[in-house]
Amino acid sequence: MAAKPRVHILGTGGSISGIGPHRLDYTLYPDVGKKLTVQQMLERIPEARELAEVSGEDVLQVGSPSIGPKEWLQLADRIHAVFASADAVKGIVITHGTATLEETAYFLHLTVKSDRPVVLTGAMRPPSALGSDAELNLLDAIRLAAAPEAAGRGVLTLLNNEIQSARDVTKSNAFRVDTFESRDFGVLGYVDSDARVLFYRSVTRPHTTGTPFDVRGRKDLPRVDIVYSYAGADGVLVDALTARRPDAMVLVGFGGGSYPGAFLEAGRRAVQANIPVVLATRSWNGRVVSTPRKDADGFIVCDDLMPQKARILLMLALTVTRERQAIQEMFYKY
Repeated sequence: MAAKPRVHILGTGGSISGIGPHRLDYTLYPDVGKKLTVQQMLERIPEARELAEVSGEDVLQVGSPSIGPKEWLQLADRIHAVFASADAVKGIVITHGTATLEETAYFLHLTVKSDRPVVLTGAMRPPSALGSDAELNLLDAIRLAAAPEAAGRGVLTLLNNEIQSARDVTKSNAFRVDTFESRDFGVLGYVDSDARVLFYRSVTRPHTTGTPFDVRGRKDLPRVDIVYSYAGADGVLVDALTARRPDAMVLVGFGGGSYPGAFLEAGRRAVQANIPVVLATRSWNGRVVSTPRKDADGFIVCDDLMPQKARILLMLALTVTRERQAIQEMFYKY
């Protein structure tokens, strides 16, 4: 009998590990409940042992609003250490809160230097609640991480049976279990009801081993902030941020790249202060396109990345270069 693939789980907390006060609690558990360890989560799904040789550890036990650049670097270092260990691991599963799951996933999608699968999963309902999605999501994520077909596709997310690319996926609903979507592009495939791992489309943009972003050993990342525009927005918030001298900023406008005049003028002042500025959109789908005027003003456009992901790519770009055109090409490439 062939040996089962080894899958290692990194636990970070989140709803997938939450225990609330009763079976109908879907909202209080983050504040009043406790969190399961990875080992306790695995004890609830003994079927996982039929799929893989499963090991695990708790890296963090927090809600995902408490996860950011410091924790991303910690996770990246731990992933690289696990993949470099003597016991060959075929894939890694990360359990994560859904609030920032897409951001952690995209950061790792750009920085993990391995073709082996890294799969992020979470839950919209804690394991203590009636109708929880926690245990099936974890089981499906283990199945996906163990599947040879998952290799070479970058970092993946698995929730609600749906396989999605870390680059494209975003959370779309505050409470529904079908909250994660890939907007224009749709899912990559499914871990379906007959327990098969099925892919229907490929990831075409470079990732993981195909990027220049190597954060191994880094203790911090450049600071990049986001400012949203709205009807009647002026330049007060952008100017205030410019005065604080962040390493860069993302300005979020309307449609394909329109902004209130005073807001955009403040963005020009930031560029003149030698702060890289990326233009993004609050629209759900579509690209921000460059124009001769935006190019002359020194702005960078985000292509189709959502603002929170444009921030991540900009942070990583600044670890490589501060040259505007080089950063722009990264947004078109990754």
